[in-house]
Amino acid sequence: MSAFKYRFYPTDAQAAELSRTFGCVRKVYNLALAARTEAWTLRQERVNYNATSAMLTAWKKTGELAYLNEVSSVPLQQALRHLQTAFTNFFAKRAKYPRFKPRKTSRKFAECTTSAFRFRDGMLTLAKMADPLDIVWSRPLPKDAQPSTVTVSQDAAGRWYVSLLCEDPSVRPLSDNGSAVGVDAGLDHLLTLSTGEKITNPRHERRDRARLAKAQRNLSRKARGDGANRAKARRKVARIHARIADRRRDNLHKITTRLVRENQTIVIEDLTVRNLLKNGKLARAISDAAWSEFRSMLEYKAAWYGREVIAVDRWFPSSRLCSNCGALQDKMQLNVRTWTCDCGITHDRDVNAAKNLKAAGLAVSACGAGVRPQRSTPGGQSAMKQEPLRREL
Repeated sequence: MSAFKYRFYPTDAQAAELSRTFGCVRKVYNLALAARTEAWTLRQERVNYNATSAMLTAWKKTGELAYLNEVSSVPLQQALRHLQTAFTNFFAKRAKYPRFKPRKTSRKFAECTTSAFRFRDGMLTLAKMADPLDIVWSRPLPKDAQPSTVTVSQDAAGRWYVSLLCEDPSVRPLSDNGSAVGVDAGLDHLLTLSTGEKITNPRHERRDRARLAKAQRNLSRKARGDGANRAKARRKVARIHARIADRRRDNLHKITTRLVRENQTIVIEDLTVRNLLKNGKLARAISDAAWSEFRSMLEYKAAWYGREVIAVDRWFPSSRLCSNCGALQDKMQLNVRTWTCDCGITHDRDVNAAKNLKAAGLAVSACGAGVRPQRSTPGGQSAMKQEPLRREL
């Protein structure tokens, strides 16, 4: 299943209906979360989805929450399902305890299944609406596609989006071309490949930093509250952030698609971005580089097209290891960009690291062992079982 996301422009009536739906979805989620928390705190009782669904029916019959009947019931039920998933992940120790959704900062969205929308002749009509949505079809849906789920959302910049989940027959494994590449992530260059190619870091945030700072100063001068002037200033800041994020995402999509199409095996370094962001001098540049988003895109596209992504252990000394003779340098400062090995080969730091990552990744693929730093004691290079690939949060 693939999601196809499009921008649309609702009428005033549609925008009002969707805004009410977003508010009701948030209210139901918070009520159910409060009920489940109270049941566990006071009675040590676990409340499941079926119980919260029964609670929703009772809430609709009360005078205080009767407005929940004014919107489609399907997005409300989906909110309860999402809460059940959040608790399942919490009990499995994959996530923290679910949090309440605040009115101002939570994501505005509503998810509809097939009973809550109609899709005919390229026209999408949601429940409780008389007219179809004015969607900008920036790319065609697959032929004879029938969406199974439709998600409507509004971002902080005020833009409306609809996402349609449907089968995409064009997503199928590519033929094995036997090519492999090592990829070293950096800041001077966004990526350096083992082939010697260096991909420029666009630094999207730096290009708009002055405009963003001016808009944020303007926002800080507005009185706090729900005033129209503060809302207008907040949307201006959000639009700049959205512009930065859109350009960054577009660039990463182009790079990852190219890498997946051209290579059967792609070797990257298992960076812990959360820890790297603790560096106060480099945190802004690391965030702008979006290494975690790059890895996430690379992994799901590789799964789509039958490619292999290998993450080499983060402690593997790819920069200090000579890709020609295998000699390991004791120390190497970050500002050293080229160095000469005792064997006489002069290395570009990033290209050398990419070559070493490729060699280490192919070794992992061949024998299933991970790569660790070389020991100073006899015995040479140690190995450990490679951990499964996981997404950085």
